[in-house]
Amino acid sequence: MPVVVVAPPDGLFDKTLSNVEEVIARGGRVVMISDAAGIARLEGRCAFGIAVPQCVPFVAPLLYAIPVQLLAYHTAVHKGTDVDQPRNLAKSVMVSSSYVACRPS
Repeated sequence: MPVVVVAPPDGLFDKTLSNVEEVIARGGRVVMISDAAGIARLEGRCAFGIAVPQCVPFVAPLLYAIPVQLLAYHTAVHKGTDVDQPRNLAKSVMVSSSYVACRPS
């Protein structure tokens, strides 16, 4: 079973690494997204590592989202699905039929 792990080097990294090791012990194939030092800590035991440059924690969610989005895109293309019109995607627009302006009297 492939497991994608997003593991930025923060206070929870050691707990995440422990979970990754449990997945590997049970025969799971791990795709780990982390910085180079984080990937090196697994010593080649993950199936694939995607190294993300080190950054400040404030922008880390933006930087770590890019490989996840690319993985989803390429998986969909490989499966032959239309990436621009996903199946069963419900789009809804809430339109207010009346607008009441509140004014001080």
